Amino acid sequence: MHAKLFAELHIPSAKIELLTGNRAQPMNKTTDIQPKLKLEQYLGIQIKRQRQAQDLKLADVARIAGISQGMLSKIENAQVSTSLDNLSRLCDVLGMPMSKLFSQYDQQGSSALLVRQDEGLEVVRRGTEKGHTYHLLNHTRGPKKSFEAYMVTMDDASEEFPTFSHPGTEFLHLLEGELVYRHGNQLYHMEAGDSLTFDGDIPHGPEELVQVPIKLLSIMNYGAQGE
Repeated sequence: MHAKLFAELHIPSAKIELLTGNRAQPMNKTTDIQPKLKLEQYLGIQIKRQRQAQDLKLADVARIAGISQGMLSKIENAQVSTSLDNLSRLCDVLGMPMSKLFSQYDQQGSSALLVRQDEGLEVVRRGTEKGHTYHLLNHTRGPKKSFEAYMVTMDDASEEFPTFSHPGTEFLHLLEGELVYRHGNQLYHMEAGDSLTFDGDIPHGPEELVQVPIKLLSIMNYGAQGE
């Protein structure tokens, strides 16, 4: 079938310690790992993705490429093994080099990181000694990071609150509890389900824990500084 087609830790103000969490174990290889796409499946996905990204109708692409609408539909849905000539004409219509169509087929291996519930690395940050618990939910190889994600928990309504300041943008999403959060001179009352985005360079941190326990997702995006 293929012969017809041929002739893809930097943490500001933090020290990482492995305390109780463990990196998630790889999925069971015999039951959970998805099989590699067949070539015709991969090509169909790429062609359909390129067509939809340009808001092109299937009938128009088929007409310009000189193939039937039914044939193009079958190609996109991996229901037929087509010729290299047909693929070349489709690439011309979509403005995509043939090399790009095949370029990532042998690179389908996943580099995703699965961190299961309660298995993030527990890390020490400025709020740790005040009763805050931080679990790092992501880890990227190399010394420079583009973003970091933490699950923050706070359960003492009378605790003191440290002030944070770091490069980039921070996004907060309150999953549980209720609190007042300070960013510079502004105070924001947050309830479960609320989100807050702000400049990390401006001093920020919890001002008041209204209802505990608090569970807060914190994502720090360092942008170009992390590249």
